[in-house]
Amino acid sequence: MTGDQTSPTPAARGFRMPGEFAPQDGCWMIWPERPDNWRLGAKPAQAAFTAVATAIADVVPVTVAVSARQWSNARSRLPHQARLVEMSTNDAWMRDVGPSFVTDGAGGRLGIDWRFNAWGGFHDGLYFPWDQDDLVAAKVSEIDADGSWRAPVVLEGGAIHSDGEGTVFTTAECLLSPGRNGPDGRAAVEAALGQALGAEQVIWLPRGVFLDETTGHVDNLIHVVAPGVVCLTWTDDRGDPQWERSAEAEALLAEARDARGRRLTVHRVHQPGPLALTAEEAAGVDVVPGSQPRRAGDRLAGSYVNFLMAHGAASGRRRIVMPLLDPARDQAAADAIATACPGWEILGVPGREILLGGGNIHCITQQVPARRGRQS
Repeated sequence: MTGDQTSPTPAARGFRMPGEFAPQDGCWMIWPERPDNWRLGAKPAQAAFTAVATAIADVVPVTVAVSARQWSNARSRLPHQARLVEMSTNDAWMRDVGPSFVTDGAGGRLGIDWRFNAWGGFHDGLYFPWDQDDLVAAKVSEIDADGSWRAPVVLEGGAIHSDGEGTVFTTAECLLSPGRNGPDGRAAVEAALGQALGAEQVIWLPRGVFLDETTGHVDNLIHVVAPGVVCLTWTDDRGDPQWERSAEAEALLAEARDARGRRLTVHRVHQPGPLALTAEEAAGVDVVPGSQPRRAGDRLAGSYVNFLMAHGAASGRRRIVMPLLDPARDQAAADAIATACPGWEILGVPGREILLGGGNIHCITQQVPARRGRQS
């Protein structure tokens, strides 16, 4: 199925977006290489991506999209069981440029192909061009789905979370930003989420993490770990700009009801740091007109809830791969996530090099839900 607005919508055909915690057939990533975003020719980032791929690969099969010029380098570094697919991209954020997969519970799987404009286009986007990134979702869907459906709104995968039972979470700061769908775009976004994902209830949080360069992606603020259960980025420091953002999100979540009428259980996960870009790290990034600048002292939008839930349909294993960002906070964060996710193994992987590029483990991965089986 190649989507256009005259064809039946995925929801009309019985497709829904499973929760990330549901069984999976695979996981996709993109190999990083652009030197104006990843320092020192992307070598530290490549090591970090390899560590993430290795942490996933014995639970869920991993596929990595790699450019032709980086093929041999990536093959030599990635775990042997990782599948490599040659593909052109503009950068390495598979969560945002790849498809959001939907399934029908009877063997069907589609990729939702959102319109991608580098997190804000010419208004507040992070790089130009983004043409190759906008083709990734359709390409991945040709390989691991029964085609794709092109959605009518600008949206990235990190801008949404699904509970697998009809509830989708997002932030107004992101999807209603001027560079995406605009302040008057709420109805259009909700309609598209319903058509594409089978969303029956959209929970709009006001803002994302402080200084998140994606304009407030929801996956840096919360993680939906089970129907009715959410991990929330938190800080106890009322003088930190993040406190107000987390507090307003917690208050809204406390009053919200999901698509099944449930109240939500919210688990606080204290943020790292605050963290900032060092002079050495900033100096390692190439300066290119039109790309996001990296300046010494810039605050980094660090968050522990930017993790991946890998649930192998074939292996039967369940592992959360979380970023390690701050030795003073890492263990407490792992403990909080473990409390919210009983029965899941928690594995920490160094995440600072990914964070330096503007995101973390959830941002660089995209799970492929199992074709058959339960939806949540």
